[in-house]
Amino acid sequence: MIDLGISKIALIGAVALIVIGPEKLPRVARTIGTLLGKAQRYISDVKAEVSKSIELEELKKMKDNMQEAASDVENSIHTGVTDFEKDWAAATNEAASTTVSSESSYKTYPIYSHPKKKWRVKQGAVPSWYKARTGVRTKAMSGAARVAKFRPAKLSA
Repeated sequence: MIDLGISKIALIGAVALIVIGPEKLPRVARTIGTLLGKAQRYISDVKAEVSKSIELEELKKMKDNMQEAASDVENSIHTGVTDFEKDWAAATNEAASTTVSSESSYKTYPIYSHPKKKWRVKQGAVPSWYKARTGVRTKAMSGAARVAKFRPAKLSA
């Protein structure tokens, strides 16, 4: 790159002062500064785009490698499953040929059901018997029903 020392910059400034003049020199210096700033920003934007494109290419290569590895794993699983199915069929055929064909020898097991009837329904942390004992409301009541329940009795005149 260009090697600019203090002496070279001073020489350029002195020549610019003589050629341009003292009245126009600040305006020219400002313009040159803005142009240099724009050039630096443009160069940094280009560098950022190039680095992003390089990273994108690396990520694409990594994605391809991962897809190849996943397809290899999938193929090995499929071959393992087919081997297992063959072994299972052979074992069940052997077991079926060695067992007695009477229906009473087979055990039937009950179908599993969840112990609670409504196990998906959310329940409160405080038990309802404790709420009843302490006088906490356990059921929601509308405003009209609450007014009717707690309305003072009419005094007969």
